[in-house]
Amino acid sequence: MKTNLSSQITLTRIPTRYYRPENAYEQSVLTRLEKIPTNIYESANEGSFAIAKELASQIRKKQEAGEPFVLALSGGRSPQSVFKELIRMHKEEQLSFRNVIVFNVYEFYPLSASTNSNLAYLKESLLDHVDIDPKNVYSPDGSMPKDDIFEFCRQYEQHIQSFGGIDYILLGVGHASNIGFNGPGSSINVGTRLVLLDNDARKEAARTFKSIENVPASVITMGISTILKAKNVILMAWGEDKAHIVANTVEGKVSETVPSTYLQTHMNAKAVIDLSAAYELTRISHPWLVTNCDWDNKLIRRAIVWLCQLTGKPILKLTNKDYSEHGLGELLALYGSAYNVNIKIFNDIQHTITGWPGGKPNADDSNRPERATPYPKKVIVFSPHPDDDVISMGGTLRRLCDQHHDVHVAYETSGNIAVGDDEVIRYCEYLRDVCDKYSPNDTGVKDKAEEIIKYLRFEKVENGEPEKRDVLFMKGTIRREEARHGCRYSGVKDENVHFLDLPFYETGLVKKNDLGDADVAIVKKLLQEIQPDQMFVAGDLADPHGTHKVCLDAVLAAIDELKDEEWLKHCRVWMYRGAWAEWEMDHIEMAVPISPEELRFKRNAILKHQSQAESAPFLGDDERLFWQRAEDRNRATAELYKDLGLASYEAIEAFVQYMIPFDK
Repeated sequence: MKTNLSSQITLTRIPTRYYRPENAYEQSVLTRLEKIPTNIYESANEGSFAIAKELASQIRKKQEAGEPFVLALSGGRSPQSVFKELIRMHKEEQLSFRNVIVFNVYEFYPLSASTNSNLAYLKESLLDHVDIDPKNVYSPDGSMPKDDIFEFCRQYEQHIQSFGGIDYILLGVGHASNIGFNGPGSSINVGTRLVLLDNDARKEAARTFKSIENVPASVITMGISTILKAKNVILMAWGEDKAHIVANTVEGKVSETVPSTYLQTHMNAKAVIDLSAAYELTRISHPWLVTNCDWDNKLIRRAIVWLCQLTGKPILKLTNKDYSEHGLGELLALYGSAYNVNIKIFNDIQHTITGWPGGKPNADDSNRPERATPYPKKVIVFSPHPDDDVISMGGTLRRLCDQHHDVHVAYETSGNIAVGDDEVIRYCEYLRDVCDKYSPNDTGVKDKAEEIIKYLRFEKVENGEPEKRDVLFMKGTIRREEARHGCRYSGVKDENVHFLDLPFYETGLVKKNDLGDADVAIVKKLLQEIQPDQMFVAGDLADPHGTHKVCLDAVLAAIDELKDEEWLKHCRVWMYRGAWAEWEMDHIEMAVPISPEELRFKRNAILKHQSQAESAPFLGDDERLFWQRAEDRNRATAELYKDLGLASYEAIEAFVQYMIPFDK
């Protein structure tokens, strides 16, 4: 079973020479705007393997010399795949950690339960699986008395120096460009210290603590000065949600407002990233500014959209002078004039627009993104959580139903941990009152409701343990019925609503299991039952909790196992994006306009998910509610189409086709 097919999705054909130059001259040309040496790999797994291999080599060198290897580790998602590879090398290649000294880069403070500590995360992810001596692991204590913190920080720095300093420090980069927990405004001269977490930092830490309310007020973190004293610094970044931060870090000016740029001053700092995180580096996103290009339709479209935004002109008003003055003279040489390029790209983008996302019956479909036949189509919309369908493509979903397609919605996870306890208490109190009215002598359900209310109000302690099964059932049921109501409002038949409850999600914790055979089998069974002509899947791999990626991998793995089926050869798969970001213009292959009235219907469908309004535990880093994010994103897409000189719509939902890799 292939469980990571989403990592092989390449929306843009990026020539290998852009990220793996053939020689030193090409390297210097392509990277001349980069101020930190940056190694780009095709996937996070490849990058993680390279980091682990380098660390292993240095650990063994120190062992041969009879010296300790001092390694500083941060937490978060970035090093997880590196840790997995180090564990594999320990078990299969006899990599020993007996000479390794580990320093924890940061620890939350104050901590009421050690299970939520960063040290506990490092132990669970790496240290407990290798032969490191526990005495060689140093970390701030999240429960120490406040009066001891200053002296501890001073001694922590001394401990580091007593081992000859840090040999390697492994860092991720936060959404505020923080390294460790050194956020904007941090001085280059500060050492280990107590830092009060601002709202952005607390939101980022909420992934560890389930909700922002549970995040401690402070963190003890190595300072910028401590980090820069390390002999080698590796900055890791994976995924498109880090692309903007990586570009600022690597190509921007050194600034205290972007703390990660301080690494530009380090002689042996480097960034190790995947292609998705590299997307906004000049050599990847705007290669015409640093080298000659291998032009294809997507790259030309990206260049023209960029030129329109730079000049403030619509496509058909761009001139030869605009092209020449902004590094796009190659296109003039290829096409003869600005007009020839303009009309080509204008038509290309125009043909993405359709009011018939399932295909228009009895119509010429040669310039339409979807086929006219068969009609009506059997359609499955896969929704990772029980609201992603209406948030991401609520207008298109309603349009498909109105145009009489046989639309099914498959909710891949229960979404149960994303319901606040107050919501459960409210529903249990309602259930108790109903039992009192209609079934006063049957106390079974009422007693269970009272038990849950008592537990949530007076007994529950946030200690990192899985949620109780009864509570999870209530939370899952709340989301299930909200989803059913949202589907009904959008026009989906009750019998066409499927709740898959994929097992990987059902841990009762923020941390989920890896994708397994059981998950793929459930998706595969549904596909075989319906045999759709068209599928919609969540393609936004930058979702902040990782669930969308796992859900996409489940669908792609099922498709891969079914690709010999005749019906699948005639099925099209469209990827949508959620509340976090929209497809870039150069990727969009289907754009579905939404009228003001349809946008109002979409908002109402999203509002059916009441538990995901203001009190939802996982709203992410964005203060806007989901319906506001969706509307702002859809309106921005429509505005971009208008600015490029195309028709003006109220809003647009955009899609990219996933090309099923059939065996040849």
